[in-house]
Amino acid sequence: MLWKKGRRSDNVVDARSDRSGMRVGGKGLTLGGVALIVVFGLITGQDPLQILGQITGQLGQQSAPLSPQSQSTLPTSDPQTEFVRAVLGDTEDNWQAVFSQAGRQYQEPKLVLFNGQVNSACGYATSATGPFYCPADRKIYLDLDFFREMSQRFSAAGDFAQAYVIAHEVGHHVQTLLGISAKLQAARQSGRRLEGSSGLLVRQELQADCLAGVWAHNAQKRLNWLEPGDIEEALNAANAIGDDRLQRQSRGHVVPDSFTHGTSEQRVRWFKTGFAQGNINQCDTFAAKSL
Repeated sequence: MLWKKGRRSDNVVDARSDRSGMRVGGKGLTLGGVALIVVFGLITGQDPLQILGQITGQLGQQSAPLSPQSQSTLPTSDPQTEFVRAVLGDTEDNWQAVFSQAGRQYQEPKLVLFNGQVNSACGYATSATGPFYCPADRKIYLDLDFFREMSQRFSAAGDFAQAYVIAHEVGHHVQTLLGISAKLQAARQSGRRLEGSSGLLVRQELQADCLAGVWAHNAQKRLNWLEPGDIEEALNAANAIGDDRLQRQSRGHVVPDSFTHGTSEQRVRWFKTGFAQGNINQCDTFAAKSL
């Protein structure tokens, strides 16, 4: 994949070194630091909240608070982050064009790089969660170690396999903008069961696979950046993370009633459906009688 042809996105936020529980004026105040202040206050008879207020006020005077954009400074010499920026940038170009043709405006998501653990508006998550999209804050969360796990654990190596993962999560953002995510949330709140081989969660995930295929089709037309074997990499990745294959690896048997993402065959087929024509109208998995 000739990914260096892609426009670099400015929406990648690097949170990999952010271990602080509180950040003030660009300086980190860790949870351990907060605990020490509380203990000191109890020993001296002072109000810990007042001490915290004084310290944070001083830090705020020393340095103005950083905006999310200024926290997203990325090392330009790091090929992995440059790759992520290039793929995300092209998804932005793609969905801007698609939404514009429909008379709508595409709102770009942020992509947060993290190490080990992260807090999102959808709650606390670890690297074991894998890449995910949070509709509550409209951000994609990615630990780059997942790409190594794809290669070692799932035998799904290659840059276009990684690009497929990013495009799939962007697909969930597109679903949020189209109101699909809200409908699933309403169904969940009403007590409707979403899991199962033909359930709403599977249909949502397969649609995101199809949308990733739509992006891949249009990106190739724009940039002609695919090399021999790239599409096979994406299909191999989709095949590797099907519910049936993952359950067979972890449990030794398959439980279709607990499916949330679809089978390997379904994930491959819906990605290919999107890639074949690059048309979002081909991705209505919710209306499909057969997945």
